[in-house]
Amino acid sequence: MDKKQQIEELLRKLYIVESKQTVFGREIKKLRVEIEGLKNETSLKSKVEGESILKQKPIFRDIPSDFPSEAKKDKSQEKQEPIRRHKPVFEAQPKAIKEAKIHQKSSIEKFIGENVIYIIAILIIVLGVGIGVKYAIDNEMISPLTRIIFAYLVGAGLLGFAIYLKPKYEKFSAGLLSGAMAIFYFVTFMGYDFYGLFPKEMAFGLMVAFTIFTVVASLNYDRQIIAHIGLVGAYAVPFLLSDGSGKVMILFIYMTIINLGILAISIKKYWKPLYLNAFVLTWLVVLSWYGMKYNQEEHFSLTLIFSTIFFLIFYISFLAYKIRKEEMFNAGDVILMLFNSFIFYGIGFATLSTNIQTENLVGLFTLGQAIIHFGVSVVLYKNKLADRNLFYLASGLVLVFITIAVPVQLDGNWVTLIWSLQAALLFWIGRTKKVGVYESLSFPLMILATFSMLQDWGIALQVSDYLSYEYTTDKILPKTIQITPIFNVIFLTSAIFAASFFAINFINKSDKYISALQEKSSSFLNFITVVITTILLFALYLPLVVEISVYFNQLLAASKIEIMGKYDYTETFFNYDLYHYQAIWILNYTLLFFIGLGFYCIKKVENQMQIILYYLASIVILFIFMTGGLFELSELRESYISQELSKYYEIGSFNLMIRYISFGLVAGLLVTLFRLAKQDFLKFNFIPFFDFILHVSVLWLLSAELIHILNLSSNADAYKLGLSILWGVYSLFVVVLGIWKKKKYLRLGGLIWFGITLVKLFFYDIAALSTISKVIVFLSLGILLLIISFLYNKYKDKIEE
Repeated sequence: MDKKQQIEELLRKLYIVESKQTVFGREIKKLRVEIEGLKNETSLKSKVEGESILKQKPIFRDIPSDFPSEAKKDKSQEKQEPIRRHKPVFEAQPKAIKEAKIHQKSSIEKFIGENVIYIIAILIIVLGVGIGVKYAIDNEMISPLTRIIFAYLVGAGLLGFAIYLKPKYEKFSAGLLSGAMAIFYFVTFMGYDFYGLFPKEMAFGLMVAFTIFTVVASLNYDRQIIAHIGLVGAYAVPFLLSDGSGKVMILFIYMTIINLGILAISIKKYWKPLYLNAFVLTWLVVLSWYGMKYNQEEHFSLTLIFSTIFFLIFYISFLAYKIRKEEMFNAGDVILMLFNSFIFYGIGFATLSTNIQTENLVGLFTLGQAIIHFGVSVVLYKNKLADRNLFYLASGLVLVFITIAVPVQLDGNWVTLIWSLQAALLFWIGRTKKVGVYESLSFPLMILATFSMLQDWGIALQVSDYLSYEYTTDKILPKTIQITPIFNVIFLTSAIFAASFFAINFINKSDKYISALQEKSSSFLNFITVVITTILLFALYLPLVVEISVYFNQLLAASKIEIMGKYDYTETFFNYDLYHYQAIWILNYTLLFFIGLGFYCIKKVENQMQIILYYLASIVILFIFMTGGLFELSELRESYISQELSKYYEIGSFNLMIRYISFGLVAGLLVTLFRLAKQDFLKFNFIPFFDFILHVSVLWLLSAELIHILNLSSNADAYKLGLSILWGVYSLFVVVLGIWKKKKYLRLGGLIWFGITLVKLFFYDIAALSTISKVIVFLSLGILLLIISFLYNKYKDKIEE
């Protein structure tokens, strides 16, 4: 039997079973209708109504009412009948829906009657007792001792009544017990604080006993309401706080007892509303008191001790439930842990930093926070407790507080070093172990490290610009800051910063490691990739720029000389050539950096957009050199020609020769751009774009060199004539090149530049030129135009092609 026949056979059997089910369903319905009719002794109409109440069964359509049984049915008939799959159709049940609505209303009513009313009743009773006691106090009807005894009797009565009703009315009993415990807490505090009827030890011994009893009762009843009213309700006591520091200590001890009760319940039950209420009320009371009543002389130690106790109580309460119940970690848990940690840290930071004797311990306190979270993360990891995200959060808090501790305790470069290494470590763990939390934490650290590095560079430049002063007992002595080139802390920090981002960039671009955040936000990761690459480029480029700037700033400061003038006043001189050398060497280094970056692009990059960005950046660098760089070179030339300060400083031929080092680097960058323009993967033709950059740069450099030579030969006034002839010759060269290479844009470019030369000649040069100069320039440009015209006529066929 093949598979097709097997399928047909199984479908046939399924059809028979469904048919049987339909027949049985009808029979059951009939029996139920008859039973209902006999019970109610009603008519056929009553039977029909009774049938609508019964639980409905599936009704299969397209099946005849007299469907034969399997025993009577012929096999040939089975094959002839089509095999169908039918879906059950359920009839409406209006009466059942009506009953459900009634039941829903009764459930709401039951909830109010059983859970809400008795709570309101207890609150009203407590309020009534309070009003009565206040009236008796105001009218001096009863003594303080009688008031306290009466209040205890009311609480004891509620407690006894609650215990009596527990077997039959557990919910109601739980509410009464909660009210009784709230009364006991309040009355004990009032008897101690208002009337002094109890010694301190006795009062808080009673509170400990009440707390223990309330904890046991809440666990026994398994009712959160007992803990809420009995423990959290006791937080009304802080509003009776007086101004004395001794009373503050009593208050904090009292709150500690309450929170220890919450800790005990949390280990067993961890009722979140209870935990949240206690958490909010505790820190709200502490922060309010700290903001309004804190006094450093009286409350310094007390604040640190009790804020630490509250922090640990809530931290342990939080961990207890997660470990016992193995509950999954969520965003609410993150918020709780962060609030608990940072409220405690904020109080501790403010307390220590405002005390002269402890302000240097703020960093150690921050590190202590990190150690606490580290201990928790180690315990969670070794014992494999709770959800692993809890371990990641604890570990993340370790790193966060270490990150905070660095700028708090350390200065300058140490901050950048540690943040850079932290960012690299976190990114490595997050990407290689696929832990999104760690990878996410590395991003803000990257930004922090970058800003810290920029600040270090800025400080280094500022220090090198000015003179520092050593303060001695009797006078101020000037001393120039000396930073050894390369072998200094700034450059070492820069190297580690660059190495960190090199590692991050390598891991980020490796196909071996896929980010755990990829599925959630791929666009964000693309943005992060751009940011990392950009930071890495600046980390590789800027350190030597800073070193060059610092080196020449120091030389400039050291070149200062003071000479007594003719009229008894002091003249100050600096070797300002050093300032121009600084600018030139920074530009030379920039050109060299871009050459290296271009060769990296040739070997590794196959992205057209990145090549376009590199081209645009290179154009900016070339433009800066052609404007600012050539100006600085001209200043060095003028200094060499004038020799104005040669009696104080050596002004040698290097003022002239340095320009050719710069020209060579410009040539190297143009070669790099040419090789990039010929890359096979490029969809856009970069050659015309490169040709434009090339010819503009070459003509600009030739013009600058012509002016340079004319100045050295004392013919500076002839630059107009020389430039016009140079531009005309170069225009001819470009036209010839365009004809030879069959490049129309070159021929048009040559003609356009020749037109610009003619406009310059007639509207700018002609007025200042002598007669001989005019003859020379007109003849030269005329001859050049004839040559261009001849070439167009001779090679017109080639040009047309």
